[in-house]
Amino acid sequence: MFAKVHDVAKQVGQVVVGKDDQIRQALVCLLAGGHLLIEDVPGVGKTTLAHALAISLGLKFNRLQFTSDLLPADVIGISVFNRETSTFVFHPGPVFTQVLLADEINRATPKTQSALLEVMEERQVTAEGVTRSLPSPYFVIATQNPAHQIGTFQLPESQLDRFLMCVSLGYPDAAAERALLMGEDRRAMLRSLPTAMQPDELLEAQSALKNVHASAALIDYVQALAQASRQNGLFAEGLSPRATIALLHAARAWAALEGRNHVIPEDVQAVLVPVAAHRLRPLKSGTGAALASRDLVLQLMKSVPV
Repeated sequence: MFAKVHDVAKQVGQVVVGKDDQIRQALVCLLAGGHLLIEDVPGVGKTTLAHALAISLGLKFNRLQFTSDLLPADVIGISVFNRETSTFVFHPGPVFTQVLLADEINRATPKTQSALLEVMEERQVTAEGVTRSLPSPYFVIATQNPAHQIGTFQLPESQLDRFLMCVSLGYPDAAAERALLMGEDRRAMLRSLPTAMQPDELLEAQSALKNVHASAALIDYVQALAQASRQNGLFAEGLSPRATIALLHAARAWAALEGRNHVIPEDVQAVLVPVAAHRLRPLKSGTGAALASRDLVLQLMKSVPV
């Protein structure tokens, strides 16, 4: 079953060229049942990656462009009065899908951003006293532009903690960019992509992660990393219990893609930066006062013995 996940990665890699590591991390996030945040400058393939994943997995896809005037009702839906029946009829918002691309999420106000909190955590929407479940599998891919760009609102820690992983695509290398320049149009490639994995097979793969064994010693290592993040003085706040659960789930997914039925410390290390870096804020800020969060997470990893 995990062989088909590799087929998906290979197919998406034909569209999003030169980003095999990020594609693998996105699939690990999906297998682990989490949501993905992609942070990068405009135009490097964030939207294309989300669309290619949805098509390759045979999942229903919706894209919602976040702007400063977007309202929570534009996200979750709204009830409209029907004169013929004299009743209010709920019109579902874009979140009622299987893969939701929340594009440039940090260009919306915090009030609108918070509309996704229940969606991401509970896989449901509560509107006007009625709770409506969302389809399964359910995967939110949010993109955000760097905070220094004009018109952005910084995501609060509570929102960041809902994303299991955060990745950055970065600029392509020379060979990948040449392939983009000389190759077929990416939109045309998306239209011709076949389905490489069925939704039922994805659900089966997600369920199979429970059978990937994590020993007591491995749990000790995950706890040691979490404790170190809370006590080493590098970060304003340490990893939350939700973050440690996310780290273990992601490590299980990484091990499964490696063809193993058990987790080893290298699996935890492979996913630690994308799981932890966006959750940890350096204690010191300012130019030259502290390393970037990703570098600090690597420093944290080196400080905790296996």
